[in-house]
Amino acid sequence: MNKFINILLLLISFPTLVIAIFVGYDLPIEFLKTSGASLPFKFQIFLSLGIIYYIIIVRRSVRRWMGVAMVSKTAKFKWNVSMGEDRRKQVFLYQWLEALIMCSGGISLYYVCPDAIAPASALWVGSLDNLIFMMLGQTKKLYRIGLTSKAVVVADREVKVLYLSGLRKVTIHQQTVFFDYIKDLQMTFSLTCIPKEDQVDFKNTLESLVDRDRVFFSDDVKNL
Repeated sequence: MNKFINILLLLISFPTLVIAIFVGYDLPIEFLKTSGASLPFKFQIFLSLGIIYYIIIVRRSVRRWMGVAMVSKTAKFKWNVSMGEDRRKQVFLYQWLEALIMCSGGISLYYVCPDAIAPASALWVGSLDNLIFMMLGQTKKLYRIGLTSKAVVVADREVKVLYLSGLRKVTIHQQTVFFDYIKDLQMTFSLTCIPKEDQVDFKNTLESLVDRDRVFFSDDVKNL
């Protein structure tokens, strides 16, 4: 989900930057027989782009915060632990880079074209949200992974829910846990999400929640 959102933001950023360059540097727009500074409805264009940015960024933020709030209710889980140290470090790095890129992108947009304040401010808000989520995730240990009777819930920079219904195979390859379902559906999460000292408990709890006659566990899983 997080990867998809980043790709979507990147795709929207290209036309936004092109329009900002034309308006900011007052470049001629031949097919409209005008120039960037005289572009009709430029305020409405940048406002619309800003609203799109805000919708994407706020939607991701709400999903993240709801995810960590849900997994923090440990009493509702059969098994629930704080995220593994290696995974927390990885998430910290990714979120720091995301925040830096979004902040730099917003500054660049505004520097090139002050009229692009709406999309620029959306990027700044997204950067600030990333930093707050990153710092609280590290200091308050918000990032967690849990098992309910129906699903595995992974909550860090993104939220993953891997349902147990329809599960047919659990394997591990290169520090990635694969859940294979009927109809060729496959979902994954990093094994580093689970602290090494808790991996055996995870496996045992997972085994107790599924029908072992229908779900295959690879040797790598059995040997955790």
